[in-house]
Amino acid sequence: MKKNKNTWFLASLTLLMLLSMASCMPDEKKYEEEEQQEINKYLTDHPDYNFERTPSGLYYLELAPGTGSSPAVNDTAYIIYTGYYLDGVKFDSNVGKKNYIFPVGQDYWIIEGLDEGVSYMKPGGKSLMLLPSSLAYGSTGTYGISGYTPLLFEITLVKVVPGSPR
Repeated sequence: MKKNKNTWFLASLTLLMLLSMASCMPDEKKYEEEEQQEINKYLTDHPDYNFERTPSGLYYLELAPGTGSSPAVNDTAYIIYTGYYLDGVKFDSNVGKKNYIFPVGQDYWIIEGLDEGVSYMKPGGKSLMLLPSSLAYGSTGTYGISGYTPLLFEITLVKVVPGSPR
């Protein structure tokens, strides 16, 4: 009889822990839907922006074409950027500062969506990139940006140097 009580107690405790953990997990589907609604609203509110949506989910718009070749994997890209929330509030920029320099195709140097978007550009070109959170700071966020936050970047590709930096 004691063994049955222990088994029942452990099973009840396990179930209680699982229910407790499940209630603490965010409703990812809900947040993803809200994020997509925010993106859709931005696109509707800006019909003059004819973004191209890539298979990854990046929304890309070339504002000014560049010249020359697009950067290849491991080429070094020099960019000027300004990052905005979709409500137009600027959260970061290197305008008037040093170029941001990174090797293309090495996601750990720059967020995935910008890495992809820069690969479509040519030196001297300027683009807008609307990144869903899955291509930016994800479901958890970082650097003061909340999870499930889509972002808009204005990027100028200043130059491309073949090969990795340093």
